[in-house]
Amino acid sequence: MPGTLLTGIEARSVRTARFTANVLERPLPETGTTGEAVATVVFVHGNVSSSLFWQPLMLALPDAVRAIAVDLRGFGDSETLPVDATRGVRDFSDDVAAVLDELGTGAVHLVGWSMGGGVVMQLLLDRPDLVRSLTLVSTVSPYGFGGTAADGSLLNADASGSGGGGANPDFVARLAAGDTGEEAPTSPRAVYRAAYVAPGFTTEYEDLWVESMLSTVTGDDNYPGDATATAEWPGFAPGPRGVLNTMAPTYFDTSGIVGLPAKPPILWIHGALDAIVNDASFFDLNQLGAAGIVPGWPGEDVAPPQPMLAQIRTVLDRYAAAGGESREVVFEDCGHSPHIEKPTEFLAELLALIS
Repeated sequence: MPGTLLTGIEARSVRTARFTANVLERPLPETGTTGEAVATVVFVHGNVSSSLFWQPLMLALPDAVRAIAVDLRGFGDSETLPVDATRGVRDFSDDVAAVLDELGTGAVHLVGWSMGGGVVMQLLLDRPDLVRSLTLVSTVSPYGFGGTAADGSLLNADASGSGGGGANPDFVARLAAGDTGEEAPTSPRAVYRAAYVAPGFTTEYEDLWVESMLSTVTGDDNYPGDATATAEWPGFAPGPRGVLNTMAPTYFDTSGIVGLPAKPPILWIHGALDAIVNDASFFDLNQLGAAGIVPGWPGEDVAPPQPMLAQIRTVLDRYAAAGGESREVVFEDCGHSPHIEKPTEFLAELLALIS
């Protein structure tokens, strides 16, 4: 871990009743300790990544802001435990809550990226006492990933085409093998360049981001998870175990934030060139079928691509109409990672929310 930490970031283990978490923190500069902070921001990473991705942003925050990033179970340097997908992302959100309880943070500003957006929405549902605001960064839809119509309803009862069966097996194998190369299109580095950031984006931290991706624990209990057979196209449905199944719409639905009695402000930030979360995502099996990449697609009436952005926007509009505060920010020339692609602009939006 020391070789992956930027100067000014410290790592420690936080033991809770649920698991032992690796936590990164930027100590308050004026004291060299956590001291007294005017605000605490807690960062939650996405799938196939870790808290390492948050370090430059943590360092850029004003001195009086306490910055904490938590590695989810099976990622980074946190303990590896099985993920029960039948709870949606609650294994993850309950873990984060346990860390915050152990640290005694009280209510914090939560920032969740991609799958981490789903984690912080779920935490808001289950532990609203811990939430001052939510920043959703290229978030998963409140209706999960794949298998739903525009209104969030299931396309079929078993949500075929979503969950663990949708992962590329060669990518999973290369993660497990620690592949740092760039020749194969399924290598973690190639996937980072093609899907995590906009075309042509470069950074001095690319090796660090690849190292972060390679910290992902693979297998049926972790990434990507298992699958079940179905007669519905494309022949697989979510299983009960592992990371991708936590976001299957049979288990995951955070649209209930609309009905919460207390509604903290929500900021939704995403890139216009996001390859993963959009209304025609090539990570969606139905979109791959519509494009002729996966054969046998039964057609738009049976298996339409998931309109992810439209779903997110509709739920957040309902949240605002029900008395909450919600704002959408789109960065042009930006992919799935606004916090690393547009750090100055991202920081300004985050500070405007938490100040």
